[in-house]
Amino acid sequence: MFIETEEFAQQLEAMGELEQQTAYAAVGKWFADHADKITHHTHLAPVHTATTMRLGQGEPVITDGPFVEGKEVVSGFAEVEVADLDEALKIARSWPACPIVEIRPAS
Repeated sequence: MFIETEEFAQQLEAMGELEQQTAYAAVGKWFADHADKITHHTHLAPVHTATTMRLGQGEPVITDGPFVEGKEVVSGFAEVEVADLDEALKIARSWPACPIVEIRPAS
C-alpha cells in the first residue's frame, strides 16, 4: 500500500507542471519495470471522498470521511506476486512516490 503524507502531498502540489509530469512519469516507469510481478493496482480517490461504516450492535453508523483522521493516508495499492518478503522489499525500495510503503501478504 502506498502511504501519502501531508508533507508529500504539499510538495507534489507545489511542483510546477513539468516537475509533476516528471514525478508521474517515474511512477509509470516503476509500474512498467515491475509489470511482470504486478497482478493488480489502483489509485484511490482522495481521503475526503471516503465513507466509513461502523458495524456493531444495532444499525450500522455511516459517516463521511476516513476511518481515522491522520497525517498519513493510503493513496493506492499494488498486488505483486513474489516468492517472499525479501523480493517484495526489493520492489518496494524502488517506489518513486509516496514516502511510505506498507507490505502485507494476501490471505
